[in-house]
Amino acid sequence: MNTKREEGIRGEDRATKFLQKKGYKIIEKNFRSPFGEIDIIARDGDSLVFIEVKKRNTPFFGSPFQSITDRKKQHIIQSAMYYLKNQKAHDVRMRFDVVGIEGEDVSVIKGAFGVEKKL
Repeated sequence: MNTKREEGIRGEDRATKFLQKKGYKIIEKNFRSPFGEIDIIARDGDSLVFIEVKKRNTPFFGSPFQSITDRKKQHIIQSAMYYLKNQKAHDVRMRFDVVGIEGEDVSVIKGAFGVEKKL
């Protein structure tokens, strides 16, 4: 029997392979902060990208992209700031992407929330 976590890991692995084929360089997976978890942290060109992975087996509850609440976005942003502070990163171009997995389809929305910023 598959647990929800095992299903999540498989989805993140699919997302990682998809992103690597798109040229992303994976830096870290499952980064935990006091504010929550960031599924994938990667480089895409000169941007540091914080990536949320959402998987749906059926469209009954909407698309994976629709499932990210404002509260979840806030937690991801806070976790990204925590990551940057701990890395002593300055003058960094960053972006928040979302990878959606629906059945066999995998897609990414670059800059899914917020705009590219330099911090």
